[in-house]
Amino acid sequence: MFLVTPDTGLLLWMVIIFGIVFFILAKYGFPVITRMVEKRSEHINTSLRLAREAQEKVRSLSEEQARLIEETRKEQARLIKEAVDTKDRMIAQAKEEAREQAAIIIKKARTEIEAEKESAIRDIRRQVAELSVEVAEKVVRERLSSQEEQIRLAEKMAGEIASNLPSGVRN
Repeated sequence: MFLVTPDTGLLLWMVIIFGIVFFILAKYGFPVITRMVEKRSEHINTSLRLAREAQEKVRSLSEEQARLIEETRKEQARLIKEAVDTKDRMIAQAKEEAREQAAIIIKKARTEIEAEKESAIRDIRRQVAELSVEVAEKVVRERLSSQEEQIRLAEKMAGEIASNLPSGVRN
């Protein structure tokens, strides 16, 4: 029962001891505890502020990344378009050069064909003239006994051959 109903003296000493402990705690303990709680609160607030700043930086970096990706895609599309245009230009230029080269080759071939044709015609005419002269010589020898008749016939045949030649060959 002593503990359930304390004596006045015990109560007085308990109050005095409580006051001394409270005074010591108030003087030395509570300021340290309060400083530590304030320090911890300040640390938590700083961490929250840094977390918000980091979250904001991540959001801005994400936006920047999306913007850079979009710019890269646009640049890629532009480069592909330029490459296609360059390819088309090169193909068109190569076709034009091929046409020009083909025209030059055809022109040279026609010139060579014409030159060969002219040469062949000259050779044929020369051979025909030689054969004509040989035939005429044989005929004249058989028919003409005198030299006068031979000269007159040769002049007549030369005139006929000259009149039958085309105008470009007479010279």
